Amino acid sequence: MSKLLDALSPTPSNWSNTKHYCDWKNVICDSTLRVTSINLSYQSLSGTLPSDLGTLTQLTYLLLQRNFFSGPIPSFANLTSLQVLRLDTNNFTSIPNGFFQGTHQLTAIPTFLGPYLISSTTSQVLRDLQLSENNLTGPLPKSFGGSKIVLLWLENQSNGLSGNIDVLSSMTKLYQAVLFKNQFTGPIPDLSNCTDLFDLQIRDNQLTGLVPDSLMSIPTLKNISLDNNMLQGPYPKFPSFVTHVTLNGINTFCNNIPGPCDPQVTILLEVAAALGYPIKLAISWKGNNVCDGWTFIMCDSVGKVITVNFTKQGFVGMISPAFTKLTSLRNLYLSDNNLTGSIPDALANLTTLQALDVSNNNLTGLIPKFASTVTLTTIGNPLLSSSPSDSNGTRTGLSAGMIAGIVIAVVILVVVVLFVWIKCYVGRRHNKFGTEGNPDNGKEVFKNIDGSNVMISIEVIRQATNIFSEDNILGRGGFGVVYKGELHDGTKIAVKRMKSVAVSSKEIKQFDAEIAVLTKVRHRHLVALLGYCLNDNERLLVFEYMPQGTLTQHLFHWGENGCSPLTWKERIIIALDVARGVEYLHSLAQQSFIHRDLKPSNILLGNDRRAKVADFGLVKNVPDGKYSVETQLAGTYGYFAPEYAATGRVTTKVDVYAFGVILMELITGRKALDNTMPDDRFHLVTWFRQILINENISNAIDQILNPDEETMESIYKVVELAGHCTTRDPYQRPDMGHAVNILSTLVEQWKPTCHEEEHAYSTFHGKEETYGIDQHMSFSLTLER
Repeated sequence: MSKLLDALSPTPSNWSNTKHYCDWKNVICDSTLRVTSINLSYQSLSGTLPSDLGTLTQLTYLLLQRNFFSGPIPSFANLTSLQVLRLDTNNFTSIPNGFFQGTHQLTAIPTFLGPYLISSTTSQVLRDLQLSENNLTGPLPKSFGGSKIVLLWLENQSNGLSGNIDVLSSMTKLYQAVLFKNQFTGPIPDLSNCTDLFDLQIRDNQLTGLVPDSLMSIPTLKNISLDNNMLQGPYPKFPSFVTHVTLNGINTFCNNIPGPCDPQVTILLEVAAALGYPIKLAISWKGNNVCDGWTFIMCDSVGKVITVNFTKQGFVGMISPAFTKLTSLRNLYLSDNNLTGSIPDALANLTTLQALDVSNNNLTGLIPKFASTVTLTTIGNPLLSSSPSDSNGTRTGLSAGMIAGIVIAVVILVVVVLFVWIKCYVGRRHNKFGTEGNPDNGKEVFKNIDGSNVMISIEVIRQATNIFSEDNILGRGGFGVVYKGELHDGTKIAVKRMKSVAVSSKEIKQFDAEIAVLTKVRHRHLVALLGYCLNDNERLLVFEYMPQGTLTQHLFHWGENGCSPLTWKERIIIALDVARGVEYLHSLAQQSFIHRDLKPSNILLGNDRRAKVADFGLVKNVPDGKYSVETQLAGTYGYFAPEYAATGRVTTKVDVYAFGVILMELITGRKALDNTMPDDRFHLVTWFRQILINENISNAIDQILNPDEETMESIYKVVELAGHCTTRDPYQRPDMGHAVNILSTLVEQWKPTCHEEEHAYSTFHGKEETYGIDQHMSFSLTLER
């Protein structure tokens, strides 16, 4: 006790070395003068708790909440009599390993506050664990399983607990589980053994999969909240004894009322179950028609699934036998994932199957004997072995002879197609872009990247821009200048003219690489590349023209430009457009890309004030390891994620951080960095965080918005999303799919009927489109459209 006294500042009232500690105020001793209770709560004390505190073996109550204690929490392993512990609202920096170890009588830890992982060992008599509204991270510890915890309150963690919630299934004494507003993933476990469960609140997480039937059969269950997850399958119908149910929000049930899903939906959800219900599938598999925009799925003209393509999706789990229920399935591509287990024997009986590619996984067991008509690829699975019944051995791929024959045939076909294209297609394009010049003159390099982008003559571009007139300048940047232009048929274009310097062969390759990137990323919310030109030292990119300019002009300079200020409805629609474009870059394109320079000046608006993301000069492929390290930073100050600025490490979370900054700009009407502001307001993110902590958020809202109550509710949700996107720890930031889900819900609440195009799918000439782009149409035809 003497060491505790020396550690405290200021000295608690009536505490002194001249008195026996049993006479100190708020200290209670037993008849043997052993300390049993210490209550120092609400006294604004500071200092570091001494390690000797663990020698008070008869201590039953230790109440230290609402002070300024700092440093590590000492070990309480020897406090075998401790029953109630209060340490909340202090500045402790760490929790010792085995925090609960030895505290066999500890029954309650109410509202423990601190940025800590929950301990890996749990008191076996702990009944009340309330850690609400803290900074807890990591998964639920397995040691919770079999515990006697009755009340489990872990909701609203600022950084978010993560992982699955499977451990709940073995917490059989649970009465109330409050886990909302975290980042839990995976399916809801079977809770049928939790026969005392009264209240289950797991809303606002990222849970996927079906609502289990076992949840409907818990007789004590009265309250359940599942909304704002990514739950799938049939809309659940709870029995009448469950008096309060919330299900809606972002969940993607196949119907809006109870009832079975379409058979193909049910089958594909069985497939997803074998993969652990990945979030990627939960985001995009919506509705009751698998042929209506379900990613990785292709259907025939009568609505039957014919192709499933999971190539390079990072899926884990097993190959589901449910694939065999897709009776029209022709092509199944599962290569380059982390699949385990065996190839289901039943797949060999699927008579419609033409191709099966399971290469580069971790599959084991025997390869079933497939019909000779099936192209089977299994390379990259060293533990797979040939079926004994297959006398020809394992077909781990095509034979060398077959490969050589196919290569020769493809080369011949490509030569023929290119010849026909040059004769016919280029001639047609002449009418739009003019003569493309003669590649033999050495002044122009003519290339066609993936048959999608058009090589445009330098003369056509000069004529369109009035010889790069100063009057046609739209903007300047480190890369060069952007000009407005107009082709002879009236088509308006934007020409990005790189700085004119001597072009080396290496720079030509870099330019070609940028064209290749721009060719691969096509989306309704990304500015489209129409063509390009390389002439002597001129490097030119031709983009679609966005008549309303940049978001910067409309958000910060609307008065100077003579336009009306953006309403809140327009701002969240713009935010959703940007989120969808970046989500496509990160996870929905054929390859994954990082923008690295997301900011308002790279967001362009059309006449309808719908947004597209521009300037892909900094776009970078996401490498296999999902991050890379840059030796030279690319991007703009104010939008740099902390880890990128400090280490040069690049991940998709760099774009998520920048998007969060843009959300703050949309909310406040202020720039990310503003030299006109005092030092404490110069950096928007820092100031915004201080406002959230110390003031009412209404003080930060752009005054031009003048929001009503309904608008304020929407703004609060975007504020929360902005904070989530700009958290310092990149692992705690959401992906862009999460941002799309949040914002799309807000946009739907407004019901903006003037924006019918918000529907993700439409029909053009009888072909299915994704995000307004026909994935089966060549880019040249898309331009003509």
